[in-house]
Amino acid sequence: MKVTALIIGGGSRGSAYASYALQRPELFQIVGLAEPQKVLQEKFKKFYTILDDRIYNSWTEASKSEKFADCALITTQDQLHKEPAIAFARKGYHILLEKPMAVTYEDCKAIAEVCKEMGVLLAVCHVLRYAPEALKLKELIDNGTIGDIVSIQHMEPIGFWHFTHSYVRGNWRNKDTSSFSLLTKSCHDIDLILMLMGNKKCTAVSSFGSLKHFRKENKPKEAASRCLDCSIEERCQFSAKKIYLGAFFKGCQGWPLTVLTPEVDIENLGEALKTGPYGRCVYDCDNNVNDNQVVNLQFEDGATVSFIMIAFTEKLCDRNIKIFGTKGELSCEFDERVVHHYDFLTRQKVKHDCRLNLKTTLGGGHGGADFAAIDCFIKAVATGDASHILTGPDESLASHYLCFAAEKSRLEKRVIDLTKEEITSV
Repeated sequence: MKVTALIIGGGSRGSAYASYALQRPELFQIVGLAEPQKVLQEKFKKFYTILDDRIYNSWTEASKSEKFADCALITTQDQLHKEPAIAFARKGYHILLEKPMAVTYEDCKAIAEVCKEMGVLLAVCHVLRYAPEALKLKELIDNGTIGDIVSIQHMEPIGFWHFTHSYVRGNWRNKDTSSFSLLTKSCHDIDLILMLMGNKKCTAVSSFGSLKHFRKENKPKEAASRCLDCSIEERCQFSAKKIYLGAFFKGCQGWPLTVLTPEVDIENLGEALKTGPYGRCVYDCDNNVNDNQVVNLQFEDGATVSFIMIAFTEKLCDRNIKIFGTKGELSCEFDERVVHHYDFLTRQKVKHDCRLNLKTTLGGGHGGADFAAIDCFIKAVATGDASHILTGPDESLASHYLCFAAEKSRLEKRVIDLTKEEITSV
C-alpha cells in the first residue's frame, strides 16, 4: 500500500519528512500542502507534482476539503500544533506531529484524546527513539547486560551557533511566541530517558537554568545592532556574517540558509542579513529562553537521572550519554555511532557498531532517525499496526509532563514531588 500525505507547514521540518517520498516513492506520496509562502508552494509542486487544487494557503483552508489523504504531517510552529492536529484527526487523518506536541499540557492531552476518540494513529516526532544508538542502548538494557540502572547522565550540546540561529535570532527565541527551550529543544531527550528507564515511574523532579549570556547587558559598547554594520564583527564568535555567509561560501545551499531565504543566493542572503531577524546582534534581540538548564529526575526504584541542555558547545546536537548499572556501564557519543559497554565481572570492554542499522541507510537528519521515524509511521499507517510507532500519545504525554514539571521546578525554585501534586502547565 502506498501511503498518501498532506503536509501542514512546508518549512524545514515539513520538507525533511516529505523528502522521504523522494527516496521511497513506492511507499509514500505527497498529495497536498498547506503553506502560505508561495516560494515553498512552488517548491513542493515541483518536487512532488501536487495538483494545483491541493495547494492551500492555510491549514484552515485545507480542512474545509473532504479527506483526500491517509495522513497529515503537522509541522507548523509550536503554538500552531493543537488546532490543525485536532481538526485533521477529526476528519480521519492519521497524524504525524512534530515535537513538541503543543505548548501547554492541557493542549497535549486534548490532541491525544481526540486521536484516541477518532481511532486514528498519532506519532509524535521524538525521533531520538529511532536512532540506532538509542535502539542499541535499549536492547542492551532490556536484556540485562548492565543489570539494574542506578543512574543516567545525558547531555544535549546544542552548538554555539545553532543556539543563536534558532533560540536567539530565530523562531524559538521567545517563550511568548513559542515556549520554553527545554520543551522546544530537549523534550525528545527527556523522552529518550523515559524510553531507557522502561516502565519505571518518575517520582520527583528538580531543575535549574537561566538565560545567562545572550542578554542586552552583555553587549559590547562598540557593537552595532546588526552584524553587517558592526565594527567589531570580526572578533565576535556569534557573527551572523560568519555563520551564514561563511556557510554560503563553503557551498551550503540548505539549512540554515533556507531559513533566511527560500532561494539561496548572495543577494537574498545579504538582504536577509541587512533587514531580517537573522542579521541582528545576539545581544540586541527579543529572546528570553534559557541558554542552559539542568534537570534531575528521581525514579520509584531509587534510580536517578541528570540531564544537561547547553548552548555553548562545539558539537551540534550530538548527544552523549552514560548509563551506570549494577553489572556494568554503557556510554555513547551519538556522532560516533558506537555504544561502549564495560562489564564489571569480566573487566572487558565491548564496542557495538550502530552504523549497520538498515533503517538509517537513506540518511536524513538526526543521524538517520528522521527517516527511521517516518518509515515506522508509514508502516503503521499502511498496516494499521500501531506497534511500529515508538512515540505514540501515551509515551509522548509522559515526557511532555516531565518537561512541564521541570520548568515548574525551575521557576518556583523547589523540588516537585510527582507523587503528591499534579502538573498542568507553566
